[in-house]
Amino acid sequence: MSNTLHQPPPRTSLFSGRKVFSFFHKLLIVALYIFLLSPLFIIAILSFNSGSSLNLPLEGFSLRWYSELLSNGPLMDGFRVSLVVGVIIAVVDLFIGVSVAFVIDRFDFPGRSALSGLFLAPLMVPTVVLGLALLLVLSPLFLTGTYLGIAIAHFAVTVPYVVRTTLINLQTADTACEEAARVLGAGPFTVFRRVTLPIIMPGVLAGAVMAFIISFDEAVISLFVASSGRVTLPVEMFRYVEFRADPLVAALSFILILLALAAVLIVERIVGLRGALK
Repeated sequence: MSNTLHQPPPRTSLFSGRKVFSFFHKLLIVALYIFLLSPLFIIAILSFNSGSSLNLPLEGFSLRWYSELLSNGPLMDGFRVSLVVGVIIAVVDLFIGVSVAFVIDRFDFPGRSALSGLFLAPLMVPTVVLGLALLLVLSPLFLTGTYLGIAIAHFAVTVPYVVRTTLINLQTADTACEEAARVLGAGPFTVFRRVTLPIIMPGVLAGAVMAFIISFDEAVISLFVASSGRVTLPVEMFRYVEFRADPLVAALSFILILLALAAVLIVERIVGLRGALK
């Protein structure tokens, strides 16, 4: 009788409780993802509407707005400007951002913390204030509405991402291979090119993709420095929706979503393949 009274509680109830908690936890995560991604799905659906309104349900299924998008001169010109500036920014940010991150991580000098904070500062300043400041600087130089002026403006808000992602990889990388290469007679540039750069490549690629996407998507600063002359795609989209609202904007937005997703998947594929070969 006493043995029966002092038996431990069955373990099945504890396990079942954990299973229930795990199930609701996964259900909550799925619900949050659906909530966050639902606007993207709605945009994709609306882009195939045959009617002229951004309303559900669809009036019909059609590729009409994709065809009209390709024939829309201002939007296509804005797309080309944003694409060119984004590529320029990605390349320039790679050279400058990686160099700055390497200097900050591997050298000890006065003002090291100030230099690190300087390249983080643009992220702390509201983009409206930064856009106005850039306008006041670039306008007297007649650089507003030019590729150079837009690139300078976008550089200020994109290079911190390259610096940070590269710096994190440098701080967490094992320096034993670099020391071994120096012992074997390799010069500083050879060590960086053959040893350090392959190790930090995931951070470098991630920073370059982020710089390109942020430059391509930048709207507030572009409204200040690219509202005339060379106009970027976000500015052209803002002008378009100011006077009309039809599925053409949804079609363009869906294409931009697919391009951003493709860029992320390509980088993930490259980084994953290189990681598997190490």
